[in-house]
Amino acid sequence: MDTEAPHTQRGHSSPGEGEERPRFAFSVPGRTGARKRASGGPASGAPANRRASSRGPLTWRRAGVLGVICTVFLLLFSNFVVQPFLIPSRSMEPTLQVGDRVLVNKLAYRFGDRPSRGDIVVFDGTGSFVRERPEGNPVGVLLHGAASALGLAEPSDTDFVKRVVGVGGDDVVCCDAAGRVAVNGVPLDEPYLYPGDAPSKVPFRIVVPLGSLWVMGDHRSQSRDSRDHLGEPGGGMVPVDMVIGRADWIGWPVSRWGAVGGGHG
Repeated sequence: MDTEAPHTQRGHSSPGEGEERPRFAFSVPGRTGARKRASGGPASGAPANRRASSRGPLTWRRAGVLGVICTVFLLLFSNFVVQPFLIPSRSMEPTLQVGDRVLVNKLAYRFGDRPSRGDIVVFDGTGSFVRERPEGNPVGVLLHGAASALGLAEPSDTDFVKRVVGVGGDDVVCCDAAGRVAVNGVPLDEPYLYPGDAPSKVPFRIVVPLGSLWVMGDHRSQSRDSRDHLGEPGGGMVPVDMVIGRADWIGWPVSRWGAVGGGHG
């Protein structure tokens, strides 16, 4: 019986069940496309470019929205918590210098505390230091207010920064026999005064009404403060309700970082 013929014929035919097909004989599906994609062929380049171009406008839009959100947050934060305040004049030297950005703590007196002697306060002088709020272009006033609230522009003409010398009920006198300001008969030690300045060249004696403050600058010869409004309605007194906050820290420049600190008690 011829048994070799079937074996020979099977050897020239397709591989049978269970036999392995030579790996180099046929290309594996998908390999060619993968190689094209890896080499940056047109199969992958065009969709990637389309995706990149479609993401571009969204990125700018998101950046703009994020900028608006951050600005609104900073404005709210400065309006209710801490506000940067740009020092525009020499009236508080050497404690505060022109160009300093002080951080005004708006929570300092919000929960029952009252300004104390020696505190450096920022206040709205409308009705005490300034008779009326100056008028201007509403849009310009709004933009300037936003910039000053972020410490990017000088404060409003009605905002002032001074040191509290007398509080409600105090008897403030200048000057005693040694040329010092005295409060309730006690001479003040004022190490913060500008070198060479006298405590005051303007003599005065006042009793501070309850709910009001008597304020003065540290650079007495360069400061327009309560002394300059003695003959006006209100007598130079600042209502406590007009205090914006307490200047607690110097935030800029970096070389002057630190707490402002109070003076006499």
